[in-house]
Amino acid sequence: MGLQEMTVKTKATWQPLRIGNVTIEDPVILAPMAGVCNPPFRKLAKRYGAGMVCAEMVSDKALVHKNERTKHMLSIIPEEHPVSLQLVGYDIETMVKAAEMVNEQTPADIIDINMGCPVLKIYKNGSGAALARDPSYAAKIVDAVVKRIKRPVTVKFRKGWDDDHINAVEVAKAVEAAGAQAVTVHGRTAKQLYAGKADWSIISEVKSAVSIPVIGNGDVTTPEEAAQMMELTGCDGVMIGRGALGNPFIFREITHYLKTEQHMEPPSAKERIEVAIEHLHLLVAEKGEQVGVREMRKHAGWYLKGMPGSAQLRNDVNQEESLLGMEALLRRLWEEV
Repeated sequence: MGLQEMTVKTKATWQPLRIGNVTIEDPVILAPMAGVCNPPFRKLAKRYGAGMVCAEMVSDKALVHKNERTKHMLSIIPEEHPVSLQLVGYDIETMVKAAEMVNEQTPADIIDINMGCPVLKIYKNGSGAALARDPSYAAKIVDAVVKRIKRPVTVKFRKGWDDDHINAVEVAKAVEAAGAQAVTVHGRTAKQLYAGKADWSIISEVKSAVSIPVIGNGDVTTPEEAAQMMELTGCDGVMIGRGALGNPFIFREITHYLKTEQHMEPPSAKERIEVAIEHLHLLVAEKGEQVGVREMRKHAGWYLKGMPGSAQLRNDVNQEESLLGMEALLRRLWEEV
């Protein structure tokens, strides 16, 4: 029987997650999704039950070279804590400099090192998932960063490069020895991107191989799946990525289920639209009307998914360029549901 085919109960496994001096009361964590996990989205995820939120990855070189857009990505608001800020890069010296900048210029609770991003433009220069292909070099980066900053350092990586190169256990052992205080394991290879199914058994193998906390990631979109992952792999926390798109409510649903083994009432269509409107205003306040409204288009599509008439409304939303126009469209649907 495969791991994900078993029936489990998880109430007894629930406990806070401790990473260094950081305590995550509810170990259900927002993943660091590029182009999504800015302060507005992180604020909503935290409000609706995320125990920790992760900022979208920041390029070490862009940060060190003082790119204005990248510097703005360091923004953290008080409502987010605890929050992890993720760096991506491959050069030891530049990664250390970037980590020092994060340490000195932000209130981030944790600094995470990305060794799992499978996007071509990231791994072709040796960063992201490519970095994990060489565990000894990956460990050198972790060691150098750990020695220069005071906050906990964690690492996120995948099962391996492809089915012929599965090395998550080796990477986990190497970065633990170098001083990492927790790891997150995504159960897909880099070559899979986000296709196919995540292999949770690799999370279990990593958990058995290291003594630091292990966070599981991949294919958790329901409370039951979160419960199964924690019970079957023994992981210390669950990271939610695509399951949170247009659905920050998933965090409260998972935490409630893990604590009580009971489902809570899902959000009504009106609540989802109300939160979408708030999200729109938060994005415009953060990025200005033009950029905020355009970014909201994808979020609106996620919030509206499955609602009656949502297909046509998504088409209308994708043409909208003003705050008032976008809000009017959403309010029209609110009155109809």
